[in-house]
Amino acid sequence: MHPAIQPQRAIRELPDELISQIAAGEVVERPASVVRELVDNALDAGATQITLRLLAGGVRLISVEDNGVGIPAAELPVALKRHATSKITSLSELESVGTMGFRGEALAAIQSVSELSVLSRTASQDNAMLLDGRSGELQPAARAQGTTVEVKELFYSTPARRKFLKTDNTELAHCVEAVRRHALTRPEVGFAIWHEGKLVEQWRAHTIDVTSGEDLNAQRMNALDRRLADVLGDDFLDNSVAVRYQSGHVSVVGRAGIPDAARARADHQFSYVNGRYVRDKVVTHAARSAYEDVLHGQRQPIYALYVEIDPTRVDVNVHPTKIEVRFRDGREVHQAVRHAVENALAVPRANLLMANALQNFELPMAGTADRSSALATPTPPAWPQANWQQAAMPLSGTRVDDIGALWQPTARSLLPAEEQSAHSFAPSAQHTTPPASSLADAAPETWPLGKALAQLHGVYILAENAHGLVLVDMHAAHERIVYEQLKTQIDAQHISSQPLLIPATFPASAQEVATAEACAEALQALGLEISTLTAKTLAVRAVPSSLAQGDAVALARSVLAELSQHDASTVIQRARNELLATMACHGAVRANRKLTLDEMNGLLRQMEVTERSDQCNHGRPTWRQLTMRELDALFLRGR
Repeated sequence: MHPAIQPQRAIRELPDELISQIAAGEVVERPASVVRELVDNALDAGATQITLRLLAGGVRLISVEDNGVGIPAAELPVALKRHATSKITSLSELESVGTMGFRGEALAAIQSVSELSVLSRTASQDNAMLLDGRSGELQPAARAQGTTVEVKELFYSTPARRKFLKTDNTELAHCVEAVRRHALTRPEVGFAIWHEGKLVEQWRAHTIDVTSGEDLNAQRMNALDRRLADVLGDDFLDNSVAVRYQSGHVSVVGRAGIPDAARARADHQFSYVNGRYVRDKVVTHAARSAYEDVLHGQRQPIYALYVEIDPTRVDVNVHPTKIEVRFRDGREVHQAVRHAVENALAVPRANLLMANALQNFELPMAGTADRSSALATPTPPAWPQANWQQAAMPLSGTRVDDIGALWQPTARSLLPAEEQSAHSFAPSAQHTTPPASSLADAAPETWPLGKALAQLHGVYILAENAHGLVLVDMHAAHERIVYEQLKTQIDAQHISSQPLLIPATFPASAQEVATAEACAEALQALGLEISTLTAKTLAVRAVPSSLAQGDAVALARSVLAELSQHDASTVIQRARNELLATMACHGAVRANRKLTLDEMNGLLRQMEVTERSDQCNHGRPTWRQLTMRELDALFLRGR
């Protein structure tokens, strides 16, 4: 039933109070929204200690105290007016904003739906001044330098909005999460949260001494690590690797969780752009794509990534809550984040564990777009260089689509034929390091994955290292080694195209047609040729040679969809990797295959220098460590 037609009304200006309440509907969703805005202001004021006090989950009271520079008495009444701010004064400053807040809407919007008061004192004032938001009355009060903003009875003037709030505990949890997001990017600021007079959370400040002569970046990274441990727990640090990356206008630092630490939910994913917590599809997609090769099933990675970019290359004036941003060059940011996480995850974890144990060398951080640089040789190496290279597939000068035909005759040492057992992991003649027989005389603690002891049921390799016992799934480990070798060989070649005898046509949306026309060069670089037949039809005339037998239309649609949003090269890479992963799985050593000690040691050494060797192609772990303490516990030793 259609509603009755309302009589035509005259166009008129809305009253200021109604305008403020409409703005409040965009800015203030729940108590946590107020907390986020007030903490933003405290950080912009240079506070080094922020205290949050709540009653009834923030519904009855939200009080944010800081020790910042304070607000001069003459500016207090102006601070509550709409679009009044000290953060920007011109359009050019808006386009390169470097503060957390800048709209000038928060205090006015909060005041329109609550009872608000502001108590503030600057260094030059003899006493603080208290401003009542309702009456506008300004009177002297006692307070040290800084500002306290009190928000009482949230949504009292809009009771319908108040009905949509959840329980006090739920609203408290959202408030704590809002402060936690700020705490993760400001280790130099201390935070305390009180609820109903009880201390709920406290994170102490980690000072950065600019006069110490130490590298400020190193100090900040150490402070960030300590704050991550404070907020997310020591397990987060123990189960993550450092990320440090610079490419063009973008730098990425932080921590990326190892695949074993992945969770069922995406509740431990924190991304920041110029110190601002954001939920951005470009960053999220890039981080997820970096884990595609190492995550099992639908598990969600954990990470805390801090993206720094020229403020003029990112627009933060997109969403009223400032939680979304828009990049001038999304592909640049996508590639930077993906390469940063990929490079950090590429280093075999066994090497990092041994480095921490021996503390006589330092692994390089992934800091360039070149994937191989992330695995540069440690200096000085704590173990003999692995010279147990697999026989390389001679793809040079050969068409990539013929790789299937090359598989059988060329990959001798990759196939599980019994007659090749003596060569599967044998060292090549040109290597000058001692042969496998000398491994028995070397100290096992010098190798991250240790010295092979035996084979269990033809499936697992048992090895001894400095920590205790290492168990290796030999098929999964060899599968990853073969897979990474195939990827490296194909990546070294230019993506060649395979023209289709009969072009594959398909009905396309206006978005797909526009993307195909605008990104013709990018498509050609990916080995794809897509042309326009009609206003609603596209034709695929060439595809990457390695994917010539695949579904050309499905591939084209995927690339066009990805290209309109992100970096489409990930689609091609993903499709090629699926093919190579299948080939590697069939070429890896099988269960029940008997290996000699030399072959087992060769496999362990190869794992130590192979990227992402901690997981197989399907995301399952390839090895596990049982420490001496864990083994002693099994037998109740020392009790």
